[in-house]
Amino acid sequence: MPHLLTPIAHIQTDFPSKFGVPRQSGIVAGLKGRIVFEPEFRNAEALRGLEGFSHIWLLWDFSEVPSEVRSAPFRPTVRPPRLGGNKRMGVFATRSPFRPNHIGLSSVRILSIDLHTPEGPVVVVEGADMMDGTPIFDIKPYLPFTDCHPDAVGGFAEEQNRMVAPLRVRLSDDAAAAFDAEHREALCAILSADPRPHYHDDADRVYALEYAGKEVKFRIVDDVVEAWVAR
Repeated sequence: MPHLLTPIAHIQTDFPSKFGVPRQSGIVAGLKGRIVFEPEFRNAEALRGLEGFSHIWLLWDFSEVPSEVRSAPFRPTVRPPRLGGNKRMGVFATRSPFRPNHIGLSSVRILSIDLHTPEGPVVVVEGADMMDGTPIFDIKPYLPFTDCHPDAVGGFAEEQNRMVAPLRVRLSDDAAAAFDAEHREALCAILSADPRPHYHDDADRVYALEYAGKEVKFRIVDDVVEAWVAR
């Protein structure tokens, strides 16, 4: 029998494209998202008891993976961007979207639950690492007594993360004025984590990311991100 997954919801975020989206959930805590349920799942009873939890797990679809990649034969290794894109690791030792089933996993904090909106029940979260419109397959409560492992080891991802220091961010006056305080703080956190592919290190190259309705351009010179808003 075929195994089919039905999206129960989608998330609304400030990222219309994938460039600039944090590489993991929770890295930029200030990023908010609205989980809006599909019509057949807009039942407040399905959320009964969720208000007692601080965090949830989201299982979602890497919906932007091209169809030709989805139908391609299984590849046991991938090139993680964190390793510069030039070293292969086993697909099951990474969180790459290029995997047998293109399912993402994120842990996010619940900010509010509104059971009565024109869109039905809506869950507002922070720390999301998803594009706007990403389909969500399931929501499960985060259980600290079993999901939290203080002695866990992060393998090569943790080792690489120790080597990457946050960058300093310098917003132009127009960029600073283009966002409210909340979005401005989140943007600085996004840029300080260096959204470029890790095999890019060109001080003359200008990058652009779409965030909160604006096109933000930036370049990185001597560990300083210089950012401005495209006109």
